[in-house]
Amino acid sequence: MVERGSAHPAQTAQQGTLTRLLGRVSQTVYWLLFALLFSISLEWLGMVFWWPDEGLGHSREMLEAEVGYLQADFRRSLVSSDPARFAQTVADKAYIVLFEWTRLVDVLGWLGTTPAAGESGLRVQLHQLYEPLAKHILAALQITQVFALRLAILLLATPVFLLFGVMALVDGLVRRDLRRWGGGRESSFIYHWSKRSALPLLVTAWVIYLALPFSLHPSWVILPFATLFALSIAITASAFKKYL
Repeated sequence: MVERGSAHPAQTAQQGTLTRLLGRVSQTVYWLLFALLFSISLEWLGMVFWWPDEGLGHSREMLEAEVGYLQADFRRSLVSSDPARFAQTVADKAYIVLFEWTRLVDVLGWLGTTPAAGESGLRVQLHQLYEPLAKHILAALQITQVFALRLAILLLATPVFLLFGVMALVDGLVRRDLRRWGGGRESSFIYHWSKRSALPLLVTAWVIYLALPFSLHPSWVILPFATLFALSIAITASAFKKYL
Protein backbone atom coordinates (compact mmCIF):
# COMPACT_ATOMS: atom_id res chain seq x y z
CA MET A 1 0.00 0.00 0.00
CA VAL A 2 2.80 2.38 0.86
CA GLU A 3 4.54 1.67 -2.45
CA ARG A 4 1.35 2.31 -4.38
CA GLY A 5 0.77 5.56 -2.54
CA SER A 6 4.31 6.77 -3.20
CA ALA A 7 4.21 5.80 -6.87
CA HIS A 8 0.90 7.54 -7.52
CA PRO A 9 2.18 11.17 -7.23
CA ALA A 10 5.13 10.41 -9.52
CA GLN A 11 2.82 8.84 -12.11
CA THR A 12 0.47 11.81 -11.87
CA ALA A 13 3.34 14.27 -12.35
CA GLN A 14 4.57 12.29 -15.37
CA GLN A 15 1.09 12.31 -16.91
CA GLY A 16 0.78 16.04 -16.23
CA THR A 17 4.09 16.74 -17.99
CA LEU A 18 3.06 14.62 -20.98
CA THR A 19 -0.31 16.34 -21.16
CA ARG A 20 1.27 19.78 -21.13
CA LEU A 21 3.75 18.72 -23.82
CA LEU A 22 0.99 17.38 -26.06
CA GLY A 23 -0.98 20.55 -25.43
CA ARG A 24 1.97 22.71 -26.55
CA VAL A 25 2.43 20.62 -29.69
CA SER A 26 -1.26 20.80 -30.56
CA GLN A 27 -1.27 24.58 -30.04
CA THR A 28 1.77 24.91 -32.31
CA VAL A 29 0.09 22.86 -35.05
CA TYR A 30 -3.09 24.89 -34.63
CA TRP A 31 -1.31 28.23 -35.09
CA LEU A 32 0.67 26.94 -38.08
CA LEU A 33 -2.51 25.73 -39.79
CA PHE A 34 -4.20 29.02 -38.97
CA ALA A 35 -1.33 30.99 -40.52
CA LEU A 36 -1.35 28.78 -43.64
CA LEU A 37 -5.11 29.06 -44.19
CA PHE A 38 -4.99 32.79 -43.50
CA SER A 39 -2.19 33.32 -46.03
CA ILE A 40 -4.06 31.29 -48.68
CA SER A 41 -7.23 33.28 -48.02
CA LEU A 42 -5.33 36.57 -48.37
CA GLU A 43 -3.82 35.39 -51.65
CA TRP A 44 -7.23 34.48 -53.02
CA LEU A 45 -8.67 37.84 -51.96
CA GLY A 46 -5.71 39.60 -53.56
CA MET A 47 -6.23 37.74 -56.84
CA VAL A 48 -9.80 39.04 -56.89
CA PHE A 49 -9.44 42.59 -55.53
CA TRP A 50 -5.80 43.76 -55.16
CA TRP A 51 -3.69 42.18 -57.91
CA PRO A 52 -6.14 40.74 -60.46
CA ASP A 53 -3.75 41.48 -63.33
CA GLU A 54 -0.91 39.47 -61.80
CA GLY A 55 -3.12 36.51 -60.93
CA LEU A 56 -1.14 33.32 -60.45
CA GLY A 57 2.13 35.14 -61.14
CA HIS A 58 1.93 36.97 -57.78
CA SER A 59 2.44 33.83 -55.69
CA ARG A 60 5.17 32.68 -58.10
CA GLU A 61 7.01 36.00 -57.69
CA MET A 62 6.70 35.70 -53.91
CA LEU A 63 8.34 32.29 -54.01
CA GLU A 64 11.19 33.57 -56.17
CA ALA A 65 11.67 36.59 -53.90
CA GLU A 66 11.87 34.45 -50.75
CA VAL A 67 14.48 32.22 -52.39
CA GLY A 68 16.40 35.36 -53.41
CA TYR A 69 16.48 36.62 -49.81
CA LEU A 70 17.91 33.29 -48.69
CA GLN A 71 20.62 33.17 -51.31
CA ALA A 72 21.64 36.79 -50.77
CA ASP A 73 21.63 37.20 -46.98
CA PHE A 74 21.29 33.85 -45.19
CA ARG A 75 24.76 32.42 -45.68
CA ARG A 76 25.49 31.33 -42.10
CA SER A 77 23.34 29.88 -39.35
CA LEU A 78 23.74 27.84 -36.19
CA VAL A 79 20.95 25.55 -37.38
CA SER A 80 22.52 24.61 -40.73
CA SER A 81 25.86 25.11 -42.45
CA ASP A 82 24.04 25.90 -45.71
CA PRO A 83 20.88 27.86 -44.81
CA ALA A 84 19.72 28.36 -48.41
CA ARG A 85 19.91 24.66 -49.18
CA PHE A 86 18.27 23.80 -45.85
CA ALA A 87 15.29 26.08 -46.51
CA GLN A 88 14.94 24.91 -50.10
CA THR A 89 15.02 21.29 -48.92
CA VAL A 90 12.26 21.99 -46.38
CA ALA A 91 10.10 23.59 -49.09
CA ASP A 92 10.73 20.72 -51.51
CA LYS A 93 10.00 18.07 -48.89
CA ALA A 94 6.77 19.83 -47.94
CA TYR A 95 5.72 19.86 -51.60
CA ILE A 96 6.53 16.15 -52.00
CA VAL A 97 4.74 15.08 -48.82
CA LEU A 98 1.65 17.27 -49.22
CA PHE A 99 1.09 17.09 -52.95
CA GLU A 100 3.02 14.19 -54.51
CA TRP A 101 2.61 11.51 -51.85
CA THR A 102 -1.10 12.32 -51.62
CA ARG A 103 -1.37 12.19 -55.45
CA LEU A 104 -2.94 15.64 -55.41
CA VAL A 105 -0.73 16.76 -58.29
CA ASP A 106 -1.88 13.81 -60.38
CA VAL A 107 -5.52 14.52 -59.56
CA LEU A 108 -5.16 18.18 -60.54
CA GLY A 109 -3.41 17.22 -63.76
CA TRP A 110 -6.21 14.77 -64.53
CA LEU A 111 -8.83 17.42 -63.85
CA GLY A 112 -6.97 20.06 -65.85
CA THR A 113 -6.67 17.95 -69.01
CA THR A 114 -9.13 19.12 -71.64
CA PRO A 115 -11.67 16.36 -72.40
CA ALA A 116 -11.68 14.90 -75.89
CA ALA A 117 -14.35 15.93 -78.35
CA GLY A 118 -17.54 14.05 -77.67
CA GLU A 119 -16.33 12.75 -74.32
CA SER A 120 -18.94 12.57 -71.57
CA GLY A 121 -19.11 11.36 -68.02
CA LEU A 122 -17.92 12.37 -64.58
CA ARG A 123 -14.51 13.70 -65.67
CA VAL A 124 -16.11 16.23 -68.02
CA GLN A 125 -18.29 17.56 -65.23
CA LEU A 126 -15.38 17.71 -62.81
CA HIS A 127 -13.27 19.51 -65.43
CA GLN A 128 -15.98 22.12 -65.84
CA LEU A 129 -16.03 22.66 -62.09
CA TYR A 130 -12.23 22.75 -61.82
CA GLU A 131 -11.45 25.10 -64.70
CA PRO A 132 -12.80 28.34 -63.12
CA LEU A 133 -10.96 27.53 -59.88
CA ALA A 134 -7.70 26.28 -61.41
CA LYS A 135 -5.70 29.48 -60.84
CA HIS A 136 -6.81 29.75 -57.23
CA ILE A 137 -5.96 26.11 -56.50
CA LEU A 138 -2.52 26.42 -58.11
CA ALA A 139 -1.95 29.66 -56.19
CA ALA A 140 -2.77 27.79 -52.96
CA LEU A 141 -0.11 25.20 -53.84
CA GLN A 142 2.51 27.89 -54.44
CA ILE A 143 1.56 29.76 -51.26
CA THR A 144 2.03 26.49 -49.35
CA GLN A 145 5.57 26.32 -50.75
CA VAL A 146 6.15 29.93 -49.69
CA PHE A 147 4.80 29.02 -46.25
CA ALA A 148 7.23 26.08 -45.94
CA LEU A 149 10.12 28.27 -47.07
CA ARG A 150 9.26 30.97 -44.53
CA LEU A 151 8.89 28.33 -41.82
CA ALA A 152 12.42 27.17 -42.59
CA ILE A 153 13.64 30.78 -42.39
CA LEU A 154 12.03 31.15 -38.95
CA LEU A 155 13.76 27.95 -37.81
CA LEU A 156 17.05 29.38 -39.04
CA ALA A 157 16.31 32.60 -37.13
CA THR A 158 15.56 30.82 -33.83
CA PRO A 159 19.11 31.46 -32.48
CA VAL A 160 18.41 35.20 -32.84
CA PHE A 161 15.55 34.97 -30.34
CA LEU A 162 17.66 32.80 -28.04
CA LEU A 163 20.60 35.22 -28.16
CA PHE A 164 18.41 38.25 -27.55
CA GLY A 165 16.64 36.38 -24.75
CA VAL A 166 19.86 35.41 -22.94
CA MET A 167 21.25 38.95 -23.17
CA ALA A 168 17.96 40.37 -21.87
CA LEU A 169 17.86 37.84 -19.02
CA VAL A 170 21.36 38.80 -17.87
CA ASP A 171 20.54 42.49 -18.09
CA GLY A 172 17.28 41.99 -16.20
CA LEU A 173 18.93 40.03 -13.39
CA VAL A 174 21.59 42.73 -12.99
CA ARG A 175 18.85 45.37 -12.73
CA ARG A 176 17.04 43.17 -10.18
CA ASP A 177 20.16 42.99 -7.99
CA LEU A 178 20.63 46.75 -8.23
CA ARG A 179 17.00 47.24 -7.21
CA ARG A 180 17.38 44.71 -4.41
CA TRP A 181 20.46 46.29 -2.85
CA GLY A 182 19.26 49.81 -3.51
CA GLY A 183 15.94 49.27 -1.79
CA GLY A 184 13.88 49.86 -4.92
CA ARG A 185 10.17 49.11 -5.13
CA GLU A 186 8.79 46.10 -6.95
CA SER A 187 5.56 45.73 -8.91
CA SER A 188 3.80 42.40 -9.31
CA PHE A 189 1.63 43.91 -12.06
CA ILE A 190 4.64 44.74 -14.25
CA TYR A 191 6.17 41.32 -13.58
CA HIS A 192 3.07 39.31 -14.52
CA TRP A 193 2.25 41.53 -17.50
CA SER A 194 5.73 41.18 -19.00
CA LYS A 195 5.86 37.45 -18.21
CA ARG A 196 2.61 36.83 -20.11
CA SER A 197 3.70 38.87 -23.12
CA ALA A 198 6.85 36.88 -24.00
CA LEU A 199 5.22 33.83 -25.61
CA PRO A 200 2.51 35.82 -27.47
CA LEU A 201 5.26 37.94 -29.03
CA LEU A 202 6.93 34.81 -30.40
CA VAL A 203 3.63 33.47 -31.75
CA THR A 204 2.73 36.84 -33.27
CA ALA A 205 6.07 37.09 -35.06
CA TRP A 206 5.63 33.64 -36.59
CA VAL A 207 2.00 34.16 -37.61
CA ILE A 208 2.59 37.60 -39.14
CA TYR A 209 5.62 36.52 -41.16
CA LEU A 210 4.04 33.26 -42.31
CA ALA A 211 0.79 34.96 -43.37
CA LEU A 212 2.20 38.04 -45.12
CA PRO A 213 0.51 38.40 -48.54
CA PHE A 214 3.63 39.98 -50.05
CA SER A 215 7.38 39.41 -49.99
CA LEU A 216 9.27 41.14 -47.21
CA HIS A 217 12.82 40.66 -46.04
CA PRO A 218 12.75 38.47 -42.89
CA SER A 219 14.87 40.95 -40.95
CA TRP A 220 12.01 43.48 -40.99
CA VAL A 221 9.87 41.03 -39.00
CA ILE A 222 12.34 38.96 -37.01
CA LEU A 223 14.52 41.75 -35.54
CA PRO A 224 11.67 43.97 -34.22
CA PHE A 225 9.88 41.05 -32.58
CA ALA A 226 13.15 39.65 -31.22
CA THR A 227 13.79 43.05 -29.65
CA LEU A 228 10.30 43.14 -28.11
CA PHE A 229 10.75 39.56 -26.90
CA ALA A 230 14.05 40.49 -25.27
CA LEU A 231 12.46 43.57 -23.71
CA SER A 232 9.71 41.47 -22.13
CA ILE A 233 12.28 39.03 -20.70
CA ALA A 234 14.43 41.88 -19.36
CA ILE A 235 11.44 43.48 -17.65
CA THR A 236 10.32 40.11 -16.25
CA ALA A 237 13.76 39.37 -14.80
CA SER A 238 14.23 42.88 -13.41
CA ALA A 239 10.74 42.93 -11.84
CA PHE A 240 11.14 39.49 -10.23
CA LYS A 241 10.61 39.64 -6.47
CA LYS A 242 13.68 40.65 -4.50
CA TYR A 243 13.48 37.86 -1.91
CA LEU A 244 12.55 34.23 -2.58
